[in-house]
Amino acid sequence: MKKSLLMFLLLLPLTAVSALAQESRQDISVSGSGIIPPFASGNAVRLHATVGYGGLISYRYLLTPHGGLELNYQYNQNVQHFTAPDSINYLIHDRFQEFSGAYVYSFNFKNLNPFIEGGAAGFLISPIDDAKTKTFGISRTTDVGVMYGAGVAYEISPSFDIRAEFRGLVMKTPTFNYPGNDLRTNVYYNIYNPVVGIAYHF
Repeated sequence: MKKSLLMFLLLLPLTAVSALAQESRQDISVSGSGIIPPFASGNAVRLHATVGYGGLISYRYLLTPHGGLELNYQYNQNVQHFTAPDSINYLIHDRFQEFSGAYVYSFNFKNLNPFIEGGAAGFLISPIDDAKTKTFGISRTTDVGVMYGAGVAYEISPSFDIRAEFRGLVMKTPTFNYPGNDLRTNVYYNIYNPVVGIAYHF
């Protein structure tokens, strides 16, 4: 009896550690990202924006084996090119920042875990005062919108996976608070946002 009790007490911590390892409910991922804004036109204003490059940091917490919540922060830079009704061109080099929260649903197939997600997002688009910016009298634009995406995570170990995703960011085109209507398309557009990175589970 004493030997059995002693064996139980010795194995209990190992069992707890094993169970904790199997219940890895959280992960944090770091990814390289790109933003690919489509052409937008409205109110006689045309907007062409360059492809931007940056990074995405995400924190994910699983509520169930398949469903979880995610918080995201993304930073990119690109150049906005507006053409006004009078054919004047406005060039603005900017910092693009995303703050978003989403619900994530995952499908488990051994080491391959496809997932879909969707949620709300806030965006900060700030002009950078450098040689690429040819427009004055502008300031930071803030907006709210939607983010959605689908991707796949490939488990390379119990603690790490490689993650690739194609995301979409729906928002109104920025105006940079420029006076008048020269930068106002008054339309929403869908920015394409591919990301690839690595996640750590804990």
